[in-house]
Amino acid sequence: MLDPSFYDKATLPGLLKHWSDTTPDRLAFREKDFGIWERMTFRDYYEKTKDFAYGLIALGVKKGDFLAVAGENTPEWMYSDLAMQALGGACIGIYPTNPWVELRYILDHSGSSIAVCGDQEQTDKVFDAIEKGGALPNLRKIICVDMKGMRKYPRDMLMSFDEVLELGRSKRDEYGDEFERCIAEVRPEDTAVIVYTSGTTGMPKGAMLSHRGLIFGAVKLGQRHDIAGKGIEVVCYLPLCHVAERLCSSVQQLVHGSAVNFGESIDTVAENLREISPSFFLGVPRIWEKMQNSIMVKKKDATRLQQWVIDRSIPLGLKIAARRQENGGRFASIADQLQFLILWLICFRPLQKYLGLNKARTMLCGGATVSPEVLEFFWALGLKVYQVYGMTELSGISHTQYWGCTGKGLSGRPMEGYEHRIADDGEILVRSPAVFNGYLNDEQATRSTFDGDWLKTGDIGEIRSDNSIAVTDRKKDIIITSGGKNITPSLIENRAKDSPYIRECVLIGERRNFLAALIQVDFETVGKWAQEQGLAYTNFKSLSERAEVRKLIADEIDILNTEFSRVENIRKFTLLSKELDHDDGEVTATMKVRRSVIEEKFKSLVDAMYQG
Repeated sequence: MLDPSFYDKATLPGLLKHWSDTTPDRLAFREKDFGIWERMTFRDYYEKTKDFAYGLIALGVKKGDFLAVAGENTPEWMYSDLAMQALGGACIGIYPTNPWVELRYILDHSGSSIAVCGDQEQTDKVFDAIEKGGALPNLRKIICVDMKGMRKYPRDMLMSFDEVLELGRSKRDEYGDEFERCIAEVRPEDTAVIVYTSGTTGMPKGAMLSHRGLIFGAVKLGQRHDIAGKGIEVVCYLPLCHVAERLCSSVQQLVHGSAVNFGESIDTVAENLREISPSFFLGVPRIWEKMQNSIMVKKKDATRLQQWVIDRSIPLGLKIAARRQENGGRFASIADQLQFLILWLICFRPLQKYLGLNKARTMLCGGATVSPEVLEFFWALGLKVYQVYGMTELSGISHTQYWGCTGKGLSGRPMEGYEHRIADDGEILVRSPAVFNGYLNDEQATRSTFDGDWLKTGDIGEIRSDNSIAVTDRKKDIIITSGGKNITPSLIENRAKDSPYIRECVLIGERRNFLAALIQVDFETVGKWAQEQGLAYTNFKSLSERAEVRKLIADEIDILNTEFSRVENIRKFTLLSKELDHDDGEVTATMKVRRSVIEEKFKSLVDAMYQG
């Protein structure tokens, strides 16, 4: 790791220049092309970024402009990001799943001058935004990475990414060292990235994150988990619009000089993990839940002997894992260590290889609350998954578990340079140099987010005796029943989603006399179960409407209810006949449930549960 004082004055494009100058042949990226992982060095990264920056200058981009990227994770995403930052502007990520209405709002609200699109689908959204929503006066150019299928598109506003690179290369002699001069003028406090928050209660707000805040977070994360200078590799698969992915892949890469491997898609992450075997892996709860389910589904295709080994090894591993988590990750006894070694040799080692995590030294779970039992499952396999906590406005992660601090259900202690306290109403407040620069074009929202110099997180939680934090729920999601009982929905919902058959559980009960739930089954695992039972179905709707499936879920709910008090029991539930979808406004781009939208959209189903 570089001298800590170096980072105090560093910027993200400045760090890119540092690695290109000092270790030009060091691996920066891998991207899969026609089944082969292609390598790119830090020199490649720097030179492509420089060419793209010169292309932007030729198109009229100036200091203070914004560039938006709508597309899957690729090296071109990062060239665009760093080029705009180097020119004294900021990059805005737009989720590829965003409908054109949300995309238009972000382009219009930010006044972005350039839109970089991954492919035809994303480009069409920009054209739809202009044709259906009206002109975007600040938008100068639409730049598309993959021009397949776009031969007949009008080219007055549209250019290919390669054309911009070529334009930039043609300007090298004319512009000389302008790129290096621009980098030198960027200041650590300048806004580098604007992240539009998920918007569970309305249109998203643009959180402005500084170079200093992002770098500070990556440095402290590296110190906490001892990853600096270790030559780590990551698989970049979550959208780079998400601050956690941005911090743990692209920013961490620039801080530590690490390698980023671009996953083909969220659907191929399991295969990509097995091919790369990363040393660092960040997963949101849904990813860890899917990995857990994949093992249990795969078990059904194993031989009887293999099933017998798994069925007996995992319960033993869970008992050892529970003791390890209470002991800071260390084995509680020599007997536990010897027993685990045997279990690892006969069962857990191949399961780790199947997941592609057999070489991972640091594994994190964050982005939303997660059931402690999910993480305990991976600890049972010998995979030390640490729960973390943070938010966009904190430039990413602020709290994390680590070796020696692994309490079950906790999110660890604040990293060095982060302070926390609990407000009178139970809200978690955090103070740090990593706090954001405010919301773009929204001073009122910025002021309401602070209590003095403390950031109001919007989360309810507790600080335990060892200074670890326990996050219980979102402040606005607390349910108050008609009897005045405060219910924390996430605890019950996450426990319900521990079932391999339940994908989503939305608790209902505000001002009602009992709790009910809208449940979305997991199409993959319930579908496989139905096939094993010889039950016919054609699609999600026909599967979820089968009486046998309702009985399957009812049995899962009965088990769940035994773990909570009577007032916290789910008395009635309804199975949704469709999967919750971002395009329909039911979930955010990060798959967070929009409760108010769902309760309104499925009002007839909710009313039927309380009237019946």
